[in-house]
Amino acid sequence: MYHIAIVEDQREYYEQLQAYMEQYGEEHGFSFRVSVFHDGSDILVDYKFDYDLILLDIEMPKLNGMSAAEKIREIDERVEMMFITNMAQYAIHGYSVGALDFVMKPINYYTFSLKMTRAMKRVQKKQQKPIFLALSSGAVKLEAKQIYYVEIQNRMLHYHTEVGEYVLRGTLQRAEELLKEYPFAKCNHWYIVNL
Repeated sequence: MYHIAIVEDQREYYEQLQAYMEQYGEEHGFSFRVSVFHDGSDILVDYKFDYDLILLDIEMPKLNGMSAAEKIREIDERVEMMFITNMAQYAIHGYSVGALDFVMKPINYYTFSLKMTRAMKRVQKKQQKPIFLALSSGAVKLEAKQIYYVEIQNRMLHYHTEVGEYVLRGTLQRAEELLKEYPFAKCNHWYIVNL
């Protein structure tokens, strides 16, 4: 199941996007959990690191979509973002925050579907990219979701996973680099935790 956030202040559009998400999921075999926020500031309160895709309106009353995207990008480099806008002149600025694409209002399903296909390919690619750990006994292939946390003890990295513990020589900085595309956070000098 993929977690999608819709950040849109106009009821007409967030309801339309929810209906399109449901239709797209049925047509393409995806299961979506959709969270709706009515302003850019709302998604930032208690931000969840499990969003796969965020659909952001640019014009909103308190915190516009562009500013919200900049703040999200500061804390989450992994999530895909797509802007929903009626102002084409602002859409180009979306690329400065790594937005994948933009959908123009009024939204039609055909265009939405094409853009979602592109977004879902990127989301799936990120989720399927394996993590390889080079152990003395050979390489181990893991998915990011299998790793609970990584700790360092005496210059040895301990990967605590759902299939056991793997130990290899390295630095926490190297582990951070390996896991930077995934929702991991450094809690202190000794731990990186899967959010």
